[in-house]
Amino acid sequence: MTRVYEASGKRLFDILASCLGLIILAPVLAVIAVALWGSSSRPILYRGLRVGRGSKSFYMYKFRTMIRGAEITGIYATADDDSRITPLGKYLRKSKLDELPQLVNVLIGDMGLVGPRPEVWECAALSKGYLEVVDRIRPGLTDWATLWNTDEGAVLYGSDDPNEEYQVRILPVKTAFQLKYLDELSFKTDISILVCTLARIIWRSLRVKRVEALLKEFASNMEQPLTSRARTERDAPRSALPNGGSNAAE
Repeated sequence: MTRVYEASGKRLFDILASCLGLIILAPVLAVIAVALWGSSSRPILYRGLRVGRGSKSFYMYKFRTMIRGAEITGIYATADDDSRITPLGKYLRKSKLDELPQLVNVLIGDMGLVGPRPEVWECAALSKGYLEVVDRIRPGLTDWATLWNTDEGAVLYGSDDPNEEYQVRILPVKTAFQLKYLDELSFKTDISILVCTLARIIWRSLRVKRVEALLKEFASNMEQPLTSRARTERDAPRSALPNGGSNAAE
């Protein structure tokens, strides 16, 4: 059953759920779009270049939360005190509403509802685990790692080098969660993650027992580093890096 779900059931579930989500959330999407337009945050959508299934690049959509031209700094890990974030953007990021346009990515097949959060090439090149996971499944809106790291901006707050901080403190643990998800991939696991994600959005202080159990498991097993600086962005296939868009993260 697990193989059947991975081969076809997962994608069917993604299509149905993303269609339903876009219909239900259409008024919310419209209100946010108007608010961004009125605050001069144009274009209202941000397109970020990310590594997708089979190590192919795609453009991930988000509501714009930063000033125009923010990506030219090359900073892809964003702390809460990042001066590039707009006042409205701070609210959208904290509430996760900026991620809603990714339902379109799910619908068209770039992403799934559940899967590893899409990485920029700089980070994907450092994580063989991430590339292993996206060789089999699409990156997603949420996963166990998302439930562990629900407020990345707060973790990176005050960092002199958010990119390095992300690579050292966050990426290795995210990779461990992603590989574990791949081992446990099933419809039941996906539903559990989605329910926990919705609950965590409503109740920020909610503790997810499965996440805590996995953290203890990782603490005892992480003898080998899960990231490697041996690969760099220049090792990424040039055919996978289309022109336009941004390789930095909003």
